[in-house]
Amino acid sequence: MRIALLALLMMAGCPEQPTSSPPPLPAPPASAPAGSAKAEVAPVAEASAPAASPAFTPERVHGEGKAMGTHLAFAAYTTPAVDAGKTRAAFDAAIAEIKRIEALMTTWRPESEVSKINAAAGKSPVTVGDETYAVIKESVHTSEISEGTFDITFHTLHGLWKFDEDIDPHPPTEKEIKKRLQFLGWKNIKLDDAKKTVMLAKPETQISLGGIAKGYAVDKAIAVLEKAGLTSFFVQAGGDLFARGKKPDGSEWSAGIRDPRGKENQYFAKLSISDHAFSTAGDYERSYIVDGKRYHHIIDPRTGQPATASRSVTI
Repeated sequence: MRIALLALLMMAGCPEQPTSSPPPLPAPPASAPAGSAKAEVAPVAEASAPAASPAFTPERVHGEGKAMGTHLAFAAYTTPAVDAGKTRAAFDAAIAEIKRIEALMTTWRPESEVSKINAAAGKSPVTVGDETYAVIKESVHTSEISEGTFDITFHTLHGLWKFDEDIDPHPPTEKEIKKRLQFLGWKNIKLDDAKKTVMLAKPETQISLGGIAKGYAVDKAIAVLEKAGLTSFFVQAGGDLFARGKKPDGSEWSAGIRDPRGKENQYFAKLSISDHAFSTAGDYERSYIVDGKRYHHIIDPRTGQPATASRSVTI
């Protein structure tokens, strides 16, 4: 799944037909009896052509919200069946869907399914819903094929590194990291497909779906907008974006890749996308600098330290 970018968003009526000539008036009789009143012929009403329907002009509608600790952005073009009001209602429904996923998979609420798994670490398996189970199973598969470079048990280090709302510009010591690192590893996640249970083998092991849940939430938001009848739109949740269809003029949507060392709205590249996902992760969003060294939230699970191979990666 996907891993900050800002999306750059970006008919005449038929002419009336000429009115046909009315039929000629009937001729009066050749002669009329003496003393009789002169016969009058009533004029025939002129038929009018039906009025042409006004041409439909798509309107671009924007929406935004906040969920999963990040900014949500939407844009879509209206259709003859989905006007601006219905489009905004679809955005609201998509935001509600993202918040529903957040409630299942966040580590910031003790009642979430992920928090319950963490609370039972080393003790007992926890039964979860199909969605949470599927996302955790996909995470384990990704760990396997990436040889552990993607690992949701990085959360075992939580509290040592603080880059979220609790950001604290004091990096942990190597000794503190090494002590926790022994409990980190995706192989500590035990899954039971039949019972839909998840268990963490060691009490100290913890998981977070921060690297994958937003991508899943975007997928669910896409389904909501498509069900509403929208065919040209984009959805963005932090660094995860998906664009559906093309703009009414036939052009593709455009996404900008932020310069990791530039200003907030400075981009060094733009990509055209249609019917594809677009994800960027960088070391500049949640970070701090101590003694000239940058520390950020993308942790290499093999070392317990912030990754240093790249400043930014886009998929």
